[in-house]
Amino acid sequence: MKKTLGIALVVLGSIIVAMLIFGAGTFFGHTNVFANNCTTNSFRTQAINFPGPWMMSRYNMMGGFNRARGCGYNNTSDIPLTIDQTKQAVEGYLQTVNNSDLKLEEIMIFDNHAYARIIEISTGIGAMELLVDPSTLSVYPEYGPNMMWNQKYGHMGGNGMMGGAGMMNGNFFDSSFVPSEMTVSPEQALQFAQQYLDQQFPGYNMSDEVYPFYGYYTIDFLKDDQPAGMLSINGYSGQVFLHTWHGTFIEMWE
Repeated sequence: MKKTLGIALVVLGSIIVAMLIFGAGTFFGHTNVFANNCTTNSFRTQAINFPGPWMMSRYNMMGGFNRARGCGYNNTSDIPLTIDQTKQAVEGYLQTVNNSDLKLEEIMIFDNHAYARIIEISTGIGAMELLVDPSTLSVYPEYGPNMMWNQKYGHMGGNGMMGGAGMMNGNFFDSSFVPSEMTVSPEQALQFAQQYLDQQFPGYNMSDEVYPFYGYYTIDFLKDDQPAGMLSINGYSGQVFLHTWHGTFIEMWE
């Protein structure tokens, strides 16, 4: 009886030790992956809120979401996309939606993926921001402000991706939709964005081009007069959201 009990205790102890070793390995493995993916990118997932011209409060916005999809994202293909490949993929995507008022306006190639800005032909306002995976050529909505701040085509809007007449069901227009006028002007958005860079990443400057979307603006920022990334600015609160997932800029088409 004692011998049987002893064997059972030894087996149970072995199982517990194995579980502890596995758990520790998993924890440190995830920790190292997170550290390697995020520390190689000098731009951390951050946002700044500008509730007034002289008041600023800094906080980490949607940190878990961006750590998972931003810092953690890496291109599995060694070869970046070309402009032509991106055009073909995005044009094919737009053909699948029911809105002839949408057109491809800009492409930016990064080493992680390609970025595409889509506008409404009738208004010139940005409709959505798309990403193209270089390994599969899959086209999908950009995360961040494109989903959360986009009043017309985003996750939260009445025309949003998850309901109404949005991206996920392939219907991109609704004659009853009336967007509210943004209270933050393009000039203010540019000012807030530059203040963010001056505080967080001195030496980087905003581009003069401010691209309006339904609920926010997106602006490129520059290093030595070359594109280095993007910021989005909420059109009502003035929050500044840093796009952390692009990687190194390669080339652009407009």
